[in-house]
Amino acid sequence: SNSSAESLDRLYPAVGSSRPPRKRTTSQCKSEPPLLRTSKRTIYTAGRPPWYNEHGTQSKEAFVIGLGGGSASGKTTVATMIIEALDVPWVVLLSMDSFYKVLTKQQQEQAASNDFNFDHPDAFDFDLIIATLKKLKQGKSVKIPIYDFTTHSRKKEWKTLYGANVIIFEGIMAFADKELLKLLDLKIFVDTDSDIRLVRRLRRDISERGRDIEGVIKQYNKFVKPAFDQYIQPTMRLADIVVPRGSGNTVAIDLIVQHVHSQLEERELSVRAALASAHQCHPLPQTLSVLKSTPQVRGMHTIIRNKETSRDEFIFYSKRLMRLLIEHALSFLPFQSCTVQTPQGQDYEGRTYSGKQITGVSILRAGETMEPALRAVCKDVRIGTILIQTNCNTGEPELHYLRLPKDISEDHVILMDCTVSTGAAAMMAVRVLLDHDVPEDKIFLLSLLMAEMGVHSVAYAFPRVKIITTAVDKKVNDLFRIIPGIGNFGDRYFGTDAPPDWSDDEDALST
Repeated sequence: SNSSAESLDRLYPAVGSSRPPRKRTTSQCKSEPPLLRTSKRTIYTAGRPPWYNEHGTQSKEAFVIGLGGGSASGKTTVATMIIEALDVPWVVLLSMDSFYKVLTKQQQEQAASNDFNFDHPDAFDFDLIIATLKKLKQGKSVKIPIYDFTTHSRKKEWKTLYGANVIIFEGIMAFADKELLKLLDLKIFVDTDSDIRLVRRLRRDISERGRDIEGVIKQYNKFVKPAFDQYIQPTMRLADIVVPRGSGNTVAIDLIVQHVHSQLEERELSVRAALASAHQCHPLPQTLSVLKSTPQVRGMHTIIRNKETSRDEFIFYSKRLMRLLIEHALSFLPFQSCTVQTPQGQDYEGRTYSGKQITGVSILRAGETMEPALRAVCKDVRIGTILIQTNCNTGEPELHYLRLPKDISEDHVILMDCTVSTGAAAMMAVRVLLDHDVPEDKIFLLSLLMAEMGVHSVAYAFPRVKIITTAVDKKVNDLFRIIPGIGNFGDRYFGTDAPPDWSDDEDALST
């Protein structure tokens, strides 16, 4: 469809025409907004490395930095400086301002006349803050309310954040709740002179929030300053580090960055290396189902594995295999007995799908080629996408983009990719689904070809995930290519060229 093509155009930027034939396109996602823009660069939350080990579980929770201090003390600026100095792409910045409570009609009227105290602990939804931070620490996705300071209300839209190795939580009441304090690994208090804070607040509220100077000063004298003296200033003693002068104190910020770097080094993982050395010489797991190797199936494999096969033939027979694979996979879905009446007025004892809905999730780019086969046999199936690529320097898979349907946790999910060698990217994709609360036993991993290493890796980490393929090859070479293999499926299907050392797995590691 045109919309599908436009979506792909955003994911795969156009390539130059100077070198025929058509060249491999990049898969850098353009849909996700940057986390922040600094004077030197733009930092993205995309490109997230593994947040779990070879067992599929999170080895260590995310490192959470709490930034407290008075209103307009420079907390966000300090957070930005820390993120920029850290020089890592997977940082989440969470603002307490997003968690103001929903106001009643009477409170709305008070807020409009600057008579509502937004600087009191009761103004914040601490239960939601704590629940959100707990999920982020566990690497799960969360939905963050969007607060409109002009109307003093939450917008209907929510934004989605995905957990990272470092989470920075900033707010005036960051240290005001005992349960919240337990979630903070490092507590920083930004201490800025009260006159400077007042000037900043005046500038911000007038230019950004549509307030008048009289209203800002009234609110400051009536609520902001007393709240600082009563609730915020006393929490300075709870801080591990106090940063006088805020963003002007570069020495303190350098010390903070050094400490966080040491914590990150302890959290570094090398999932792919662990997978390469694990689970070898074990019998294939019972969760694996291989399509029966009939002469027809064997014949189609012969054609698509042959390096002399033309692209048209490769696509045609790959599609036939995909259809057979999808049909085979559907037989593992839960069915229940039902009785229908035939046109002859007779009862027929049949079976009907007993789940709520089926969702297909393709690992871009190769997994997308399986979507037509799924749509052909599953009416009204929903489709999601996950983009995973290999970091050329570390060799590790990185999550760059995901788009999943709402309420996916209630569905049976068919996770699709065309080849699985080490299983590193397949594990990342399964982990993403689990973090979106999809039950493990409702996930079906489908692939045209898998290596034994990949089968073992996925099955060991996620023993309740059903693994379904048309063939399993025994070996993976030093370049992580499946042997004898099928080549790079995406390049052969889409007609793109691959570098000579490109992995068997799509886009270097989309398996």
